[in-house]
Formats: sequence, C-alpha cells, structure tokens
Amino acid sequence: MNVIDRGRDHALALFRIVIGVLFMCHGAQKLFGVLGATGTVPITSWPAGPAGLIELVGGALIAIGLGTRVAALISSGAMAYAYFVVHQPDGLLPIQNKGELAAVYSWAFLLLVFTGPGAWALDKVIAARKQHHRSSSLANA
Repeated sequence: MNVIDRGRDHALALFRIVIGVLFMCHGAQKLFGVLGATGTVPITSWPAGPAGLIELVGGALIAIGLGTRVAALISSGAMAYAYFVVHQPDGLLPIQNKGELAAVYSWAFLLLVFTGPGAWALDKVIAARKQHHRSSSLANA
C-alpha cells in the first residue's frame, strides 16, 4: 500500500470514527436524556425510539469499525427514512424542512457502505486474526 492509499485509509478511519461518535450521541440523547436533551423517548415510540436505538448502536459499531458496512447501511436507511417521512412534509429542500442533518448522515453512511471502514477498524483486526489462524493451521497440517 503506497503513502497516498495509507493516508486515504487513515482519513477514512477518522471520518468513520467522528461520524459514528456524533451519531451515537444523538441516540444517547434520545434514549437516555443526556448531552443537553430536554427529555427521553421510549424505545417503543415510533419512529423516534427505534431511530434512537439505531443511532446509539449503529453509531457505536461504526465508530469502532465492527460490522461497519452493515451498520452504515442500516443507519443510512434510517436517516433516509427520517428525511423523507419526518422532514420532507415540512418543505421541499433540507434547509426548509430542517432535514439537513438527516440528509448528511444518510449520505455519509452510504459512503461508508461502499468504501468500508478504513484503518483502525475492529473488522480489520478480526480479519487479520482469522487469516493468521488459517495460515498457522495450513502450516501445521
């Protein structure tokens, strides 16, 4: 891997971590009433409860890089749903309907679906261990 590719891999990892942590904060805010929240949302309250769970768990998985592509796909879909169902009825454009954040998260997560987690991802650690284990098993056979 050349210097440019390594730099891109690290920049992608930083992007993934920051976006994941910020998304996780939204879920914690909804579900636990922390980080400046004015209240909590019951997990059974549609659609805010499940959205909070997706934000909390999806954000954590994305931040640590575990199941990144799947977590990002689910998170992207949840934010697309939030944009079109919750925000879109209030205006055509994101600036009018206050759906900018949902739109940005949806596209950011879709990017991670296609690019993968970048460096420093638990997915890569697990894959490397499996590869090392396979190599050791073949050498001992």
